[in-house]
Amino acid sequence: MTDTSVATKAPSVSARLASDAEPVLPLDDGIAEIAVDRVAIEGVDPEIDGGRFAAKTVVGQPFIVEADVFGDGHEKVACAILWRRKGVDNWSEAPLRFLVNDRWRGHFTPTDNAAHEYSIIAWRDEWETWRSDTAKKHNAGLPLALEMEEGARLIARSVGCGRGTAGQQSALKALAERMSDASDNERFAVLMTDDTAALMQHAGHRANLSHYKILPLTVDRRAAAFAAWYEVMPRSMSGDATRHGTFDDVIARLPYVQGLGFDVLYFTPIHPIGKTNRKGRNNSLKAEPGDPGSPYAIGSAEGGHDALHPELGTFEDFERLVEAAAEHGLEIALDYAVQCSPDHPWIQSHPDWFDWRPDGSIKFAENPPKKYEDIVNVRFYDGDEPIPALWHAQKDIFLFWIAHGVKIFRVDNPHTKAFTFWEWLIAEVQKDHPDAIFLAEAFTRPKVMHRLAKIGFTQSYSYFTWRNTKAELTEYMTELTTTVKKDTMRVNFFVNTPDINPVYLQTSGRPGFQVRLVLAASLAGVYGVYNGFELCEGTPVPGKEEYLNSEKYELRAWDWDRPGHIRHDVWLMNHLRKNHAALQEFTNLAFYNMWNDNIIYYGKRTKDRSSFLLFAINLDPHHAHGAEFEVPLWEFGLPDHASIQVTDLVAEYDFTWTGKIQHVHIDPQQRPYYIWRLHDPNGVL
Repeated sequence: MTDTSVATKAPSVSARLASDAEPVLPLDDGIAEIAVDRVAIEGVDPEIDGGRFAAKTVVGQPFIVEADVFGDGHEKVACAILWRRKGVDNWSEAPLRFLVNDRWRGHFTPTDNAAHEYSIIAWRDEWETWRSDTAKKHNAGLPLALEMEEGARLIARSVGCGRGTAGQQSALKALAERMSDASDNERFAVLMTDDTAALMQHAGHRANLSHYKILPLTVDRRAAAFAAWYEVMPRSMSGDATRHGTFDDVIARLPYVQGLGFDVLYFTPIHPIGKTNRKGRNNSLKAEPGDPGSPYAIGSAEGGHDALHPELGTFEDFERLVEAAAEHGLEIALDYAVQCSPDHPWIQSHPDWFDWRPDGSIKFAENPPKKYEDIVNVRFYDGDEPIPALWHAQKDIFLFWIAHGVKIFRVDNPHTKAFTFWEWLIAEVQKDHPDAIFLAEAFTRPKVMHRLAKIGFTQSYSYFTWRNTKAELTEYMTELTTTVKKDTMRVNFFVNTPDINPVYLQTSGRPGFQVRLVLAASLAGVYGVYNGFELCEGTPVPGKEEYLNSEKYELRAWDWDRPGHIRHDVWLMNHLRKNHAALQEFTNLAFYNMWNDNIIYYGKRTKDRSSFLLFAINLDPHHAHGAEFEVPLWEFGLPDHASIQVTDLVAEYDFTWTGKIQHVHIDPQQRPYYIWRLHDPNGVL
């Protein structure tokens, strides 16, 4: 329901005083201010840091709001959610429904990818109070003459109150005139009907209308909350380790990426690479002739962040790639790394944007005792003062790439740059481009990661990479899906990155890659893989979470068909994600009993149970395990002995489970996971 007549402020208290009453002392400011919001509105959820930051949702997804709402005395109260697109005058409205213990819940579904606002209003529901009390007196056989007069006056009071449509106000006026001289019996017969209650709900006066503060809401497009990412280094797409890849080589790989079912093709930096202190193979401090250097050492004589590495191609080639990707159902994402190589043009044109040491040398990027001589960091503040020219230059780079067809950006190490800068930049870019998506690559402290999400980053890297046991995964997923993080920190579960070769993958063989794939793709709305993952590439630098012969420092030629790959598993998970609505949500996760700590067992379902999937995953990639587990028959209202139809979505066959307790045996050398669909016996199979 939409009610465009709702005001942002309640009528003044003084306007409600009867003019024919005995003289009333004028209201001082203290009384007037506090008396307006008579109904208590508390415990609003979500409300991020008192409204300092926006909650997040996506277009077409119900946004659920809860609050504690109550009033003094025994009168009934009612409440509603208000929402609007930011900058629009009129509010839309939806009712809140009573839950328990003065807790209320409601929702609305935004349709625009734009900044929004929401709030809650509440009022003393005089009509429902009158109706309830009158019904009780009638049932007790008490006289109702005075009650009928009170009801008629409530109707008359609502005429011209400014609520409802013109037709509803006309109906109220006609009803008031009819009740003015009607008998008590007629009044009772008319006023106690559901039709009259509905009319008063939509057009009746709201007594002591009280308002909560206005809260911000970011409404993103669907790709912000549901997408599968595939990461590549374009320079390694030629298939020849002796030839630098081009954008045309990437175009040739598009059918492969599309065939695996991905939505986003993400590039590491594609800019010119500096030569000063260029890193060699395996991150050696000295580059040999022909070593391409790290793509994160951005900037050379050929240009900086708004230039292309000349061996990749021209801007005409890049735009052709963006168009070709779209034709293959893929969107291009770019890596944005703020740092510069010592050869970046900014160092000459804007030396004040960098830190310099007392001996006049530039300060390299450091993470003591580590020093990264091939990159230097910009500084966002000069002492206590921001450097506006740098801030605007960074914004212009994002706008530059947006003009070239890119709307998704993965930001490298944003936690090492000023939070204030990111809050400003993201808001500035999204003013005109609300469909822009920003992924925060920040494997750092929990509160720092959460702050980045709150200040505007659309998606966040997370600790998923290092959560391996059943207890760790259960605890972490519960935190992400049930606490305030569910409304702010939209996680992107990357299974690996060019920087991180997790120990689990180094030691688990092919089954471990299958395990991490299924976990990421089923638990998160957004997940990603770095190419080579589907080939089970996990050879490490000994003792480190790094890849040996990493393509961060050399060109690679991948054998996409090498034995032992898990391309079918990748395709299957992306296929299931696109075809089962339960996998397109994040907070609809439930863990169920599986009596073996090596097997994690959980379900995801839509509210109507038309899509209900169960996952059983053997987290031990080396040994087979079996266990008894509970089939959640209670979710369908079924008794423990009932039968339910099941589809094995991997092997593609149907069968029946009878009884709540079942058994499974999972051999990781055959397949370390099962995925079942439960069919609602009361729904369509």
